[in-house]
Amino acid sequence: MSYHPPHPKAPGLSVGIDEVMVADLVNRFYAKVRQDELLGPVFNSRIEDWDEHLAKLSAFWSSVVLMTGRYKGQPMPAHVAISEISEEHFLRWLELFAETAKAVCPPEAAALFVDRSQRIAQSLRLAIAASKGIIA
Repeated sequence: MSYHPPHPKAPGLSVGIDEVMVADLVNRFYAKVRQDELLGPVFNSRIEDWDEHLAKLSAFWSSVVLMTGRYKGQPMPAHVAISEISEEHFLRWLELFAETAKAVCPPEAAALFVDRSQRIAQSLRLAIAASKGIIA
């Protein structure tokens, strides 16, 4: 992984987020996801290389909270293609993510991660609904 410094105006800087915290949160959260009754089957049936996927997810969250630009993927098409994703999946994902963020991060950092997770989930919900013709 090449180094991408945080943007000086990144929201995560003022609340103490760094790459170590991002990786710790991602690793602990997805360890829970993999064991979760509802979410585990969805992820485990699709992810072949968890180390690679965790690195990608760490790059994603680094880009979100530290504005590093490390993530170069397209999460929308990947999630839209998973037909069984339901509101129940989103609610469980958000619940586990918030729980993990609060356990791993100081309160202000956890609040930022939770806020961004909720925004991202809403965007994914809308993209999935649009792909199913539920909304135009």
